[in-house]
Amino acid sequence: MNYEIIIIGAGPAGISSALYAKRANLNVAVIYSGESQLEKAHKIDNYYGFPEGITGQDLYANGIAQAKNLGIDVIEAEVTHIEMLAPPPKTQYIVKAGGNEYSAPSIILATGNKKLRPQIEGIVDFEGKGVSYCAVCDGFFYRKKNVAVIGSGIFAVEEATHLAHIAESVTILTDGKDDSEIRTELSKDSSLSEKIKIDGRKVAKILPNAENTKVGGVSFSDGETLSLDGVFVALGSAGAADFAKKLGLMLNGDSIAVNEKMATNAPGIFSCGNANGGLLQVCKAVYEGGVAGLAAVDYIRNLKKAD
Repeated sequence: MNYEIIIIGAGPAGISSALYAKRANLNVAVIYSGESQLEKAHKIDNYYGFPEGITGQDLYANGIAQAKNLGIDVIEAEVTHIEMLAPPPKTQYIVKAGGNEYSAPSIILATGNKKLRPQIEGIVDFEGKGVSYCAVCDGFFYRKKNVAVIGSGIFAVEEATHLAHIAESVTILTDGKDDSEIRTELSKDSSLSEKIKIDGRKVAKILPNAENTKVGGVSFSDGETLSLDGVFVALGSAGAADFAKKLGLMLNGDSIAVNEKMATNAPGIFSCGNANGGLLQVCKAVYEGGVAGLAAVDYIRNLKKAD
């Protein structure tokens, strides 16, 4: 389905940007999945307009309801992939979520920063030395090599699928987690189920190679080992930093680099809220969402003028 603006994330930043964009009479969609950081807040009593405070869960639900009441398409599905289909001046992006594809010339990232690191010995030591968080970014370096993806959800399948076209072998390590979602997803494509293996054992440690310079494999809690050239981490669902790396966006550490209008270095892509770092508060998220929404509106209007 085609939209003018697609917002990834339904927290204060994402919903605020959607409200401004929709009120500018644009065709807008919000796509979200998983638990928001806001929902984990037991009580918020430092946000304007709630003299008795409000739970994070209620504020989150109210925002989504407000967007729906305004006629915004709010889609609950996990976004697994974002890619540029057409370059400037007719930029177009495709978003894959829940088995469907959506397209728009402008994207607003408001997922927060969900980068997760498993509690496995050696993960930190080998980051940049065989441990990676982005298959699109680093998969090229593992051509005809043996790699593994640590994760137990659709995000892990997406990363493994990309690697399956490059590496000699790909194994998804669920680290003791339930693998039913992975098996269901892989069963949809017989060629994938043949190329991608699943190992459900608990991972104990990342092992070095013979020279002790980079990843050489992993050891499991049962004492057995698996020789590997690289390990990719894909826990939970993809966050802003994950999408940023795939799209070639500039980062400040794990935060997305933006200008005063919340614009990234990629045409038509904006970012707001926790994804940008700084003060991790609702007031900042709402402000940045508003700025990003208005900037995206201007971007779309300028595209239309150019036509």
